[in-house]
Amino acid sequence: MPSIAHELAKNQKEISVSEFFEKNKQILGFDSLTRALITSVKETVDNSLDACEDASILPEILVKIEKVDNTEYKLTEEDNGPGIVKTQVPNVFARLLYGSRFHTRAQRRGQQGIGVSAVVMYSQLTTGKAATVRSKISDEDTAYECDLILDTKKNRPERLREDRVIWDREHGTSIQVHLKGKYIGGKQSVFEYLKGTAIVNPHAKITFVPPEGVPIVFERASDQVPPPTKPVMPHPEGVELGELLSMAKYTESLKMTSFLSSEFSRISNRVAKEVCELAGVPPEQRPTKLTLEQAGAVLEAMKKVRIMAPETDCLSPIGETLIRKGLKNVLGDVKAEFYAPPITREPKVFAGNPFIVEVGIVYGGELSKEDPVQILRFANRVPLMYQQGACATTQAIENVDWRRYGLEQRGGHGIPFGPAIIMVHLASTKIPFTSESKEAVANIPEIKEEIELALKACARRLKTHLNKAEKKSKAKVKFEIVQDIIPMIAEKSAKIVGKPVPKLAGTITKIMNVVWIDDEVAFEKKRHHVLVRIFNYTPKSQGFHLHMVVPFDKVDPKTLSLEPLEVREGNKVTWDVKRIASTDVFELRFDIHGLSQEEYDENEVYVSGIDPASVIGVDVLPGDWDLEHLKITGELPVEEGAAAEEGEEGDVDYDEGAEVIKDEE
Repeated sequence: MPSIAHELAKNQKEISVSEFFEKNKQILGFDSLTRALITSVKETVDNSLDACEDASILPEILVKIEKVDNTEYKLTEEDNGPGIVKTQVPNVFARLLYGSRFHTRAQRRGQQGIGVSAVVMYSQLTTGKAATVRSKISDEDTAYECDLILDTKKNRPERLREDRVIWDREHGTSIQVHLKGKYIGGKQSVFEYLKGTAIVNPHAKITFVPPEGVPIVFERASDQVPPPTKPVMPHPEGVELGELLSMAKYTESLKMTSFLSSEFSRISNRVAKEVCELAGVPPEQRPTKLTLEQAGAVLEAMKKVRIMAPETDCLSPIGETLIRKGLKNVLGDVKAEFYAPPITREPKVFAGNPFIVEVGIVYGGELSKEDPVQILRFANRVPLMYQQGACATTQAIENVDWRRYGLEQRGGHGIPFGPAIIMVHLASTKIPFTSESKEAVANIPEIKEEIELALKACARRLKTHLNKAEKKSKAKVKFEIVQDIIPMIAEKSAKIVGKPVPKLAGTITKIMNVVWIDDEVAFEKKRHHVLVRIFNYTPKSQGFHLHMVVPFDKVDPKTLSLEPLEVREGNKVTWDVKRIASTDVFELRFDIHGLSQEEYDENEVYVSGIDPASVIGVDVLPGDWDLEHLKITGELPVEEGAAAEEGEEGDVDYDEGAEVIKDEE
């Protein structure tokens, strides 16, 4: 009689990957009708953006959703990409884990070859209808069109129909599927996904036709296609023991030194010899003969040898300029008060994979003051709309003490409240998602720390703006009171004693006792006109240093009203404002050319050499400017009716570092 083990063995059999995902569709993001529709849009749009960028084409994407019945929708997605050759169309759209990017170490939206094929699988699973795909390449007069289904038992495509059709596009691809779904508005909607996509892909034009039929167009804010990313070899820092053994087994290299130098990034022949020497492995040994013990020794040797950080041309960050452009282009309707200058951090590494963190903050305007801030999460230029609480991005935001930067946060932890939008973008060759649905970034310490540092850096810029606005507001109220009440008192007093109304400028300055600095930027005829006005409302002549962050190579020298004292790296410019007499006004003017309006829309102005408490409108110079060698002029007393004499009062040395918000860098 057969044993139980033999009976159980009869039921054991292999299943295909498509059969597995068919029965576990929730893993891919098809766990609800609402999410299924969004996921389908996401996967098709991601494919289109990748295809256009690979061909250096400015993307033009159409997404159209039509309602068939209460739960069935027809989704049409179309692009102007390079198209797909006829023989590859079935495999690309109806075969899971088929693609060219899985083994490539370069930043891409799609990596696994699952996305769009999963949409086709979900479509036929829920409606029983085939997907219709159309593709045209530039050297063909007609487009190839076919109806596809996915044979989940074999993970193979089946063509139910194919034809050549006339299409008015020069090149491009479209897919049409019927699926069960639910179309809604609100935060987690197709519209919000496409809006987020437009923010981090400012070079794309996206047209959305919702079931109501009225098109919504997200116009591109940039004509620059992101530079193509270059694949890199794996970095030794992130290699596991089993991976090293597998690579050695299948390499074509005949020697260990050539194996290490050719199949790993940042390992030269010299470094390869050093690794072999430390590991006790003969440099001439065939890699295929590498033993388990030798592989372990090689890994330990790699940790001891100095190896450069991974290359970063495999990444495609958005960049500070385009982040601001994207935010303003898409979020312009909220009429925000302030767009904090975005932050793009220097590249870092986790498990051998390079990554870059970018942060932008939008503040004020019509944004709600009572609700939690809006969080916009992105990974490799793709919006993350679900599993917010499980994402390392959200956890990093919760760890920052936002009270220091002008936002409400109960207990100094958790999502802050206030009129703000916080945007975080993570770019990497390998995004460590928590699941195949790619909705949340795993809690990797290196990534989380970088996000926190980027958030703090951007938040400091917000705090600077808020400080300036608050000081100006308070001073304005004081000015209005003084300028209204003092003249009234003087007029009535003069009338009572029968004398003329005295001059009040000196009296008002004694009461106010501040240096008011106002600045503005006007954009006209493709030029930025910059004006900084300094009002001396103190009873003494004032002299100090004025500092600005200005792209000085773009400044028209003919328009400079005062030559700078120093121009440093990082666009740091310093002017020596020698003397401004009491009640006088000093103006600094210059024009900037060659920049778009979004690239310079707010001045970054600081002062040094003057008591910060007596200045309204700008902040004290941050300590990272390191300008201790500059001469501090200080304030100079002025006798009534006479100009100040040089040297009447010694230099003033104020401790400006105490005014700086100190965070980890």
